Amino acid sequence: MRGATALVSQRQDSLDVAFVIPRSGPEGIFGPSCEACGKLAVDEINSASGVLTRELRLHVVNGGQTPERVARDVDVLVRAGKVQAVAGWHISAVRQQIDRVVVGRVPYVYSTLYEGGERTEGVFLTGETPDRQVLPALTWMARELDVRTWCIVGDDYVWPRASARVARRFARRSACIRVLDEVFVPLGTEDFASAVRRVRGSGARGVLMFLVGSDAVRFNRAFVAAGLDQRCVRLSPLMEENMLLASGVENTRDLYATAGFFETLVTSAGLDFSRRYVERFGITAPALNSMGESCYEALTFMARLAERAGSIELDRLCAAADELAYESPRGVVRMAGNHLLQSVYLARAEGLEFDVIAQLAGPPPS
Repeated sequence: MRGATALVSQRQDSLDVAFVIPRSGPEGIFGPSCEACGKLAVDEINSASGVLTRELRLHVVNGGQTPERVARDVDVLVRAGKVQAVAGWHISAVRQQIDRVVVGRVPYVYSTLYEGGERTEGVFLTGETPDRQVLPALTWMARELDVRTWCIVGDDYVWPRASARVARRFARRSACIRVLDEVFVPLGTEDFASAVRRVRGSGARGVLMFLVGSDAVRFNRAFVAAGLDQRCVRLSPLMEENMLLASGVENTRDLYATAGFFETLVTSAGLDFSRRYVERFGITAPALNSMGESCYEALTFMARLAERAGSIELDRLCAAADELAYESPRGVVRMAGNHLLQSVYLARAEGLEFDVIAQLAGPPPS
């Protein structure tokens, strides 16, 4: 039976998790934030009796390596019985490879915002999807800023490509939004001169960015150096404080981001999370951001789900997942199928911080 072959004996006194976060590559810029938030989650979960009385322990895997290498590293840990679950922030190309080696064996909590559509049994998704993140933002920009024409600039892999398709379909159905051009560049691109020329030539009023980490930083610099910030706004579903700092305050004018969590989000749950983070790591800690919080979310979700299921057996976790609800730093969150629904916000960069200006998607219904 799947549960018997794939999962750890209940007699063990620890629950070991392959914690897949970026320590290299374009996304490595926010790896330290992911790791710190993971440590905070472990501290809090273990201080509250662990996961079903078992100590939670993380085994960090560098999710910034090639997808095939990451999947091999995870497979080695699972086969050896060294981990009984997988969680963390990493790009969709990595997720697709991990899917293949863990399906039916161990639970996998994917914390990253992504393109949507994942239905693999035993894979639980706690990040934002375009229908609740990008599309409402496009509608808001058209209504509030009269930005109706867009050029898409993205890295050339599954999340940007699939998210761009969602945006194009939405634009075709909309009377007020048009996508005029699309540009995709290799992950890890350093020279964005050609992409910037395409943006200028498109005549679009907005740039929809599906760029990861340092790629987005380099694009921001090239965009402003070309003077395009005088005529275009930028909208990104993957923009955080480390990237603002690396871009430079002079390169963040009219830059908007959308996410389920911002450090500057003024809610009691969010402010309390920020306080605990600073108390644990101090004022020189890695920037608290949506990517790091998502890793905290993934581990908290795993503990909550195991508590509800009364087990870490895969079949019982899957059965217990639907409609699981709890209070998180993002507010009230609730599972629907294998996705965690949450409020989503729009923020504008103000120097090196975000000013949250609108709520795009409300809390999930009770």
